[in-house]
Amino acid sequence: MDTQNTSVRPQARSRNDGENHPSRRTRATTRSGSGGVIHDNARHTARFTVIGNHLAQHAELSLLAIGLAVHIQSLPGGALIDIRTLAARFPEGKTRIAAALRELETHGYLRRTCERTSAGRVITRTVSCNQPGRSGATDGSRSKPNRKPEPRRPARGEGEPPRRALPAVPQPAYPAPDLLRSAVEVLVGLRRGDPRLLLSGTDVEHLTPGVAAWLERELPPSAVHHALTADLPAEPLHRPAALLAHRLAAQLPPMPPFRAREALSDLVRHPLHNCENCDRAFRGPEPGTCDGCRTRHGVPRDPEGPHGQLT
Repeated sequence: MDTQNTSVRPQARSRNDGENHPSRRTRATTRSGSGGVIHDNARHTARFTVIGNHLAQHAELSLLAIGLAVHIQSLPGGALIDIRTLAARFPEGKTRIAAALRELETHGYLRRTCERTSAGRVITRTVSCNQPGRSGATDGSRSKPNRKPEPRRPARGEGEPPRRALPAVPQPAYPAPDLLRSAVEVLVGLRRGDPRLLLSGTDVEHLTPGVAAWLERELPPSAVHHALTADLPAEPLHRPAALLAHRLAAQLPPMPPFRAREALSDLVRHPLHNCENCDRAFRGPEPGTCDGCRTRHGVPRDPEGPHGQLT
């Protein structure tokens, strides 16, 4: 005769057993006539991506941003997720995709940083975060984010006085990715005019918003380059980044009058683009030419038109 083994602990009941299980509650509620969703789920065994409810049910992200984040998290490492590639894949267009990427960056699901390669080029690196605020995968998933070290300043030597913080720089009213990339290109190109203006990655990161604020005022990159490199002192520059930060703040041009008026209006703020003719920054729903070039070619300015919102 079999005997019961009393030394074995009884199997613990799950807290979701019986009527407490959420799927059972949903099914019971649905049968009562509420009309709620019924989940017909099958277990995935291959080609699946784990998405947290903090993303899928985010209270502030748009539906487009949530869907775009799910798509990005499903891609393999190294896949291209720039605006042009995503616009070719989806029908929403560059403007809406760019806005969704900014939403994800604001809420921590994307991180975009400027890094200098071994060849001296400055590139924008994008990191997708499946759990903002967390580093690495801690839930047993096999994939981990491809983390790159942030640029750091050299360690201070013994007896060396502490390094003072760089002066504050102006901030652009609308830091669009294209505008920031143009600003980085201006800063990286300074050393071609004066080798003393070789900047570290940290210096470029600090100065980029200041240059973007100049470009936002309808100045071409060549004019910003000249303003930062003209009449430099003949003696060695011990802190070129500090000198550039001071110039960006002290010599900031005023906002053009018509752009200042529009900044106070309730017009829809379109993303910034570089003019295909003069390389100036202008606002519009899609790339093209700025208001100045359109006027020179005989096209009257339309403040409500697709390229009328210049800032």
